[in-house]
Amino acid sequence: MHSSSHSLPSIAVCLAAFNGIRYIQQQLDSILSQADVQVTVFVSVDRSIDGTENWFSTVQAKEPRVVLLPTGAAFGGAARNFFRLLRDTDFAAFDYVAYADQDDIWLPGKLKRACDTLTQAGAQGYSSDVVAFWDSGKSLYIKKSYPQRRWDYLFESAGPGCTFVLSQSLAMQLQGVARQRAAELADVGLHDWFTYAYARARGFRWVIDDHASLMYRQHGENQVGVNAGWAAFGWRAKQVLNGWGLAQARLIATQVGLHDDAFVRRWSRGGRWQTLRLAFQASQCRRRPRDRVLFALSCLALTIVGWK
Repeated sequence: MHSSSHSLPSIAVCLAAFNGIRYIQQQLDSILSQADVQVTVFVSVDRSIDGTENWFSTVQAKEPRVVLLPTGAAFGGAARNFFRLLRDTDFAAFDYVAYADQDDIWLPGKLKRACDTLTQAGAQGYSSDVVAFWDSGKSLYIKKSYPQRRWDYLFESAGPGCTFVLSQSLAMQLQGVARQRAAELADVGLHDWFTYAYARARGFRWVIDDHASLMYRQHGENQVGVNAGWAAFGWRAKQVLNGWGLAQARLIATQVGLHDDAFVRRWSRGGRWQTLRLAFQASQCRRRPRDRVLFALSCLALTIVGWK
């Protein structure tokens, strides 16, 4: 039930899984062990071959806080799986909605800190820094809490989606969009980027916490992973040079209702002069100083190779 002022915050955790049997037990245990909140975990499994669906079916039979959505569909990516969760999960009885991956480890106070931060800041969207870690024992603190910029939400997420916690009002609006525009959103590659963009574009306040309450697992099957190292740089450079990044920004701007905005119109047609102008606005398009430089250089590169 929806919590009152004298009860614990109730949170619907949306977990998207795909061939996740290797790490899913640790992830789920860390969610169900969250302190000072009431959680219900809604699970959507992209058709898998490692027994993930059967594992969740067994867990659901024993654990009333786990709800497995109907299985068998192939979504073809984490974003489409999360959009399915947004469409098909009933958020009406919950105070907050959180996103979860299948392979991280949440520290016990993660959700309580997010709820408290949202309340204190009068915000509706929350994300945070993370600690990336590898099976080798390596770990790395990843700072995402750089000050938000005027247009950063059109060009990047607020951080890993697994840190996101949304107010019920924001989640319900996102659900309406996910249901009404399922076909259009199928082309959105990153659900967390879209979530952050929608929130900012529609006037919801978003806070990025400078505290890490999540151990962000890195391995060969990460669809995107942490933005660190040469492999990550190479992947992102490829997406820049083939125009994917700006094409996604244009798509997301359209889907959050900014297609007629003067700033968006100036660069979204893909002309070389317009892209060059965007390079000189990099300070308002990315949060981290290094990323502003890379964004400007990317735009300059696209004035040469072009994009559509």
